[in-house]
Amino acid sequence: MTEVADTNQHYDLDPEVFGEFLDPLRKYSSGRYLTDTDTLEQAQWHKLRFVARRLRLSGGERVLDVGCGWGSLILFMAEEFACQTVGVSPAPRQHEYIAGQAAARGLTDRVRTQVAHFEQMELPARTFDAVTMLGSIVHMPDLDAAFARARRTLRRGGMLYVSESCFRSARTRTAFDDRTGTQFIRSDIFGFGELRPLSELVAGAENAGFAIDSVDDLTDDYRRTIDDWIANVDEAAERIDAHGPGLAAQLRRYLEIANAGWGYTTKHYALTCRNAR
Repeated sequence: MTEVADTNQHYDLDPEVFGEFLDPLRKYSSGRYLTDTDTLEQAQWHKLRFVARRLRLSGGERVLDVGCGWGSLILFMAEEFACQTVGVSPAPRQHEYIAGQAAARGLTDRVRTQVAHFEQMELPARTFDAVTMLGSIVHMPDLDAAFARARRTLRRGGMLYVSESCFRSARTRTAFDDRTGTQFIRSDIFGFGELRPLSELVAGAENAGFAIDSVDDLTDDYRRTIDDWIANVDEAAERIDAHGPGLAAQLRRYLEIANAGWGYTTKHYALTCRNAR
């Protein structure tokens, strides 16, 4: 099995780097654009509400966010739905940022985070109403184990939301998995990352015992999100490079590679599952 790194070099960058090109919430995943004129910030708010609808939140649920990033989702759910939230990430700097945001918003009693890998955590069975994985399962080598662990943490009827970039087919994966751009993102940006076809995600969820509630195609939304990130990198290039010479160019290359394949080699899906039994 591929070893899981202690953390991820990309997320160990100074948090202010991400503040330069992400939206004010520092949400580092696809937005949801409802109109041609939506800004990045508006799209990210739309996406947070979209996730809440898919999870069928009504208020007060216990939510586990695997790969919590800079905390946009758990802070939103704690504030808007009075959820008790737990965020998991191996990157210490993200937890420091989330703690500061929770304190500033008066949410410390509803927001808790843990520096850990989800695959290695000891979690009580059937304690959560919802589990979210926005762009995190790609970094987990054992897909079946990740889905099985998520299901064990959910009460009966609990919901799992997974959004992930996928190769559009097994054949495409074979053709493009070892291309120069793919290897650059793995070696210089993220470390381990395994883009899988949607069929493998569905099979992993079903093999773990989940019922599939919905599959949403967010490919165009992610393309627009990354376009907005690239524009922000260009505008803030000088400030970004103050954190490391050439960092803005590296970020731009990564984002351009990520955007080049949408609809051709890659897609982005949201998979919503229910622990039906």
